[in-house]
Amino acid sequence: MEYPGNLFVVAAPSGAGKSSLVRALQELDSHVQPSVSHTTRAPRGQEKHGREYFFVSEPEFDAMVQADAFVEWAHVHQHRYGTSKKAIAERMEQGADVILEIDFQGAIQIKQAFANAVCIFILPPSWEELRARLERRGEDSAQTIELRMKNAAIEVAQAGKFDFVIINELFDRALFDLKAIVHAQRLKFAAQARSRAVTFQALNIP
Repeated sequence: MEYPGNLFVVAAPSGAGKSSLVRALQELDSHVQPSVSHTTRAPRGQEKHGREYFFVSEPEFDAMVQADAFVEWAHVHQHRYGTSKKAIAERMEQGADVILEIDFQGAIQIKQAFANAVCIFILPPSWEELRARLERRGEDSAQTIELRMKNAAIEVAQAGKFDFVIINELFDRALFDLKAIVHAQRLKFAAQARSRAVTFQALNIP
């Protein structure tokens, strides 16, 4: 199905700067909105249903899995999280550009469900820098960092399956590159035809 909004899918190994880049993009461009996932965990702090997450029970989540309602879902820290096809479609139907942060396997699944999805992979400038960033975060044990580095080798090998690759060596340059991809996608003929259908019709453009 064609939607007036665009779908951007961003993947990267842990420590490459994916979340920081996506957050900075959203601060600069209010038209880019996150997809709201479903989760079986309870709300925390000031979280609200439908804003940070759709909070559902285990049976409700099971029913959605059985109904093939998720484009992807996974277990994370004893809870389940899923990306709803309907939630993505509704935002794009309203003309919003939706952005997802996800692992490479989920990105491939989303591309299968939404053919027009733009998949972007964030790379570190080197293995040494990736390790240094993980260590500077101070969040993980040495054992966890080693595991993340091993996983990163598997993830980076999948970069060729993505539409765009950004090397996050300098944050400002990487953010510029991400903004450029979003802007260029909006100007593609097919994207303009979807978002500016009335103008195209008025100009008799088939």
